Amino acid sequence: MEFLFDYGLFLAKALTVVVVVVLILSAAAGARHKNKHVSEKGHLEINPLNQQYEDMSEAMLIATMDEALQKSEEKKLHKAKKKQAKLDAKAEKQASKKGSDAEADTAPKSRVFVLSFDGDVSASATSHLREEVTAILTQATSNDEVLVKLESPGGMVHSYGLASSQLDRVRQAKIPLTVCVDEVAASGGYMMACVADKILAAPFAVIGSIGVVAQMPNFSKVLKKHDVDYEILTAGKYKRTMTMLGENTDSARRKFVQELEEVHSLFKSHVATMRPKVDIEKIATGETWYGTQALELALVDGIQTSDDYLVSRSKEANLFEVTYERKKKLHERLGMAAELSADRLLVKWWARLTQNSNKQV
Repeated sequence: MEFLFDYGLFLAKALTVVVVVVLILSAAAGARHKNKHVSEKGHLEINPLNQQYEDMSEAMLIATMDEALQKSEEKKLHKAKKKQAKLDAKAEKQASKKGSDAEADTAPKSRVFVLSFDGDVSASATSHLREEVTAILTQATSNDEVLVKLESPGGMVHSYGLASSQLDRVRQAKIPLTVCVDEVAASGGYMMACVADKILAAPFAVIGSIGVVAQMPNFSKVLKKHDVDYEILTAGKYKRTMTMLGENTDSARRKFVQELEEVHSLFKSHVATMRPKVDIEKIATGETWYGTQALELALVDGIQTSDDYLVSRSKEANLFEVTYERKKKLHERLGMAAELSADRLLVKWWARLTQNSNKQV
């Protein structure tokens, strides 16, 4: 009886612990649900780049010195940095005391806000780009600059149209906009790049592809062979034109080609408006060119890598890398590596073979 009593008491305690744990987990889940919009909203990360370049330079300088001089020179550099930091702080303090008149006489050091856009077929990076642009526009002035390191072979028309519009917000705010292309800005990627006041490309960066493509397989013969009927019911003459499973008519093809031509016309008009110096009929053929060739066609304004440009700007301006980060859920973190691998493979296939059943630029 004593054993049964002790055993029953143990079960009661265990059950109490389980109930308490369940209640705590339920409360935590409820709190997460209430604050879902907060956790999913994300946050900005601003990384000053000037110090990074200075540290790299100092590290190389010390590493290439004679061993006997390394320690003494390292101490000298640290002392010089501390002295300069004090002088800068003192100068800033004195400038603030002088008031608005002194500030008006002395132009502040310009800032370069650095963004990165790595485009996939659906231009999914636009969700972060729009937040980064919004944040920058709250502080940037015409004395500053926005630099976008852009890499994209293009993709969906509407997706890249929105991405291009986000960059146009910078241009409309009269803030100098520079786009650097180290590898590729083709089709939808160039739709974004041409918005910039200045486009810089590496010598062998792929530029252009101002055209529209849509490809799709048709399985109607396979279905007929196996006595499978496929019907499409629509309201509206052109609600559906080309189809993958039904029979495609000549009139449907003509309408679909007409839609492609309309998108191409809009694309050409966009490029011509943003870059009036180009011969739009010559470059809107769907062809691509390497950086040096693109310079001759006025598709870009200079041949330079983003690294060279940033290093040169760091000598005269304050550089800030701006990224918008959203807290990823557990299943997103677990599947991110596989998703990125699949997406990169898809982009490579798309860039090489241009095979996709949707209109793309």
